[in-house]
Amino acid sequence: MINITLKQLRYFDAVTRTGHFGRAAESCAISQPAMSMQIKELEETLGVSLLDRSARKVRLTSFGEEFSLRVRDLLRSAEELGDMARAAREGLIGRLRLGIIPTIAPYLLPSLIGDLTERHPGLDLHVRESLTPRLLQELSDGRIDAAVVALPVSEPAFTEVTLFSETFLLVRHSDAADDPVPSPASLREMRLLLLEEGHCFRDQALSFCNIRSTLPRETLDGSSLSTLVQMVGSGIGVTLIPEMAADVETRSASVSIARFDEPQPSRSVGMIWRKTSPLAPQLGQVAEVVRGSAATLRERHRQASLAP
Repeated sequence: MINITLKQLRYFDAVTRTGHFGRAAESCAISQPAMSMQIKELEETLGVSLLDRSARKVRLTSFGEEFSLRVRDLLRSAEELGDMARAAREGLIGRLRLGIIPTIAPYLLPSLIGDLTERHPGLDLHVRESLTPRLLQELSDGRIDAAVVALPVSEPAFTEVTLFSETFLLVRHSDAADDPVPSPASLREMRLLLLEEGHCFRDQALSFCNIRSTLPRETLDGSSLSTLVQMVGSGIGVTLIPEMAADVETRSASVSIARFDEPQPSRSVGMIWRKTSPLAPQLGQVAEVVRGSAATLRERHRQASLAP
């Protein structure tokens, strides 16, 4: 009987995901020599090489490629066994690994963390902020339990729960505060600042303006909404931001905010998790807390906009 440990499989999976022993060791919080030793012991137990170490970048052997797919299935099943134990406990306690996209995380998390802690005092919350494609992969692999993303994701393996919708606002220099609000067609003729490739909000903004992402544009891209707003304040162009981000991102910039005419651009935000997750009932409770936190945040923004 071959004696393979879950620890060895996790270390091997970390190497295949990062393609680098050092980064894999760092992600697993162990030393690189210890990581290398564990992988070597795994190969000796199997009697076959998993990694081609002749190249500068770690590469999988042909057997290693097939083996890695089975390993991810095994690790995901092992995670779900742990989830079954957590689900069997009374109430929502223990660890919750929640992913959230960057255009939501900085604005929703402050109130959400407080609300979750109040509703579920025993919850050990681990937040992972990343782009949607990476969160979908990590959710599929069992490395996070759920994710708050823009919908739809249209993945048959995931449950999608709609939480709220929010409109997009136009951000332009304060000197243009009294100018007419441009139409989507007019925006196509302006220097429209967008987030970098990979952000779903970028694609949503392009869709509103009816701009194909493959077309060359007179634009500059930013890595965050904060960067885009500061660029607008410097007179470089205009941008779109989700309403949730408006108060935080525009308070220190020389910009003005305007709403588009109907139909206003918007996005649907929801929470997703694996359909096979034993934590599904508990994750439904978490989704309700997220929905409530977002509603509170929207009401706070509404009251602030009405204040003299």
